[in-house]
Amino acid sequence: DRRGRFITGLSKDDFIVREGKVPQKILEFSSESNLPLRLAILVDSSNSIRDRFKFIQEAAIEFINSVMRPEVDKAMVVSFDTSAELQADLTSDKDMLARTIRSLHPGGGTSLYDAIYFACRDKLMRDQPRHLFRRAMVILSDGEDNRSEYTREQALEMAQRADVGIYAISTNISRVESDGDRVLKYLAAETGGATFFPFKVEDLAQSFENVANELRNQYSILYRPEPMKTDGSWQPVEIRVRDRSNLIVRARKGYYAPLL
Repeated sequence: DRRGRFITGLSKDDFIVREGKVPQKILEFSSESNLPLRLAILVDSSNSIRDRFKFIQEAAIEFINSVMRPEVDKAMVVSFDTSAELQADLTSDKDMLARTIRSLHPGGGTSLYDAIYFACRDKLMRDQPRHLFRRAMVILSDGEDNRSEYTREQALEMAQRADVGIYAISTNISRVESDGDRVLKYLAAETGGATFFPFKVEDLAQSFENVANELRNQYSILYRPEPMKTDGSWQPVEIRVRDRSNLIVRARKGYYAPLL
């Protein structure tokens, strides 16, 4: 619902799916709960967030402690300043992840898009089959990028191909939306994630609870596109709930057709 809670008890008849504005017939529908999580924690360690770096560290650790289940979920830590660097590979050891985050220090430029691209391509895409895991990325940053080799759209495409939802925590506390905030909101919206603008770590408690609830409880919808495309092109998808204005659907905005 609009307060971020997962609503149970819905059926396929409650959903409307359109691909490129063409209504689609839902063939299979299920509610998935408690799938193992594969998380990428992307920590901005550039000079531009130096004043808020302690907040970033505390928020990242709080997310890990709030969301991860021992021996079930795994997370990795990627820092990004002038370049993106893997600081901790996928692990279920929350203490080790916390120590890694506390050891980081800010400095240098910002390569946000490279970090997204690397984490999705080299790590999150590896656990197969995909339907057995829930993949998500948490970005703690001001959203600015000045050093990446990959573009914003290339980073977004890799996240979409890896079926990764992006959850962004902005370091902006001015209450005035910045260009970086717009980037974070765009990445989250296009991948079915969400963006948060907290003043302090304590403000994130309810947000993290909502994210954890959302990641562990989702509906899965299967349909066969009509017409079926096999040219590798981007196919926009719209999903909404029928006659329920109090509910919002958080889902990917589309997919890349197979290339045959």
